[in-house]
Amino acid sequence: MRRRWTVLVVGVAMMLSVRLHGHHNFADFYFESDTIEIEGELVEFQYKNPHSWIHLQAADPFGAQKIYAAEWVSTSRLERDGISKDFFRVGDHLRIWASPSRRPNDNRIRIKRMERRSDRWKWGGNRIETR
Repeated sequence: MRRRWTVLVVGVAMMLSVRLHGHHNFADFYFESDTIEIEGELVEFQYKNPHSWIHLQAADPFGAQKIYAAEWVSTSRLERDGISKDFFRVGDHLRIWASPSRRPNDNRIRIKRMERRSDRWKWGGNRIETR
């Protein structure tokens, strides 16, 4: 009986660890080794966990206007970087370098770097710059 209990506990622990690890496996959703550049106007900033989102209206490679959903980092990471829920305003002009989605028609990207033109603010994964 004790052996069955141990096997059950170990099995549950393994399933939980796979689930937690899988949540952060961005390579399943994005081409991490590729980078695209998108420039446009902020439509919405979702300051939430587990990841915040920037929604940007920008031209696609063919010139058509689209809304891109850009996956970013958690609120705790943003707070460490001095970014609050009121940091961005709708209409801010942003330039984003990101990993493209593995599904070409869903307009999702994962942010690697970002700039805001109005104040030359920059975010680059491990660094923040303000001028």
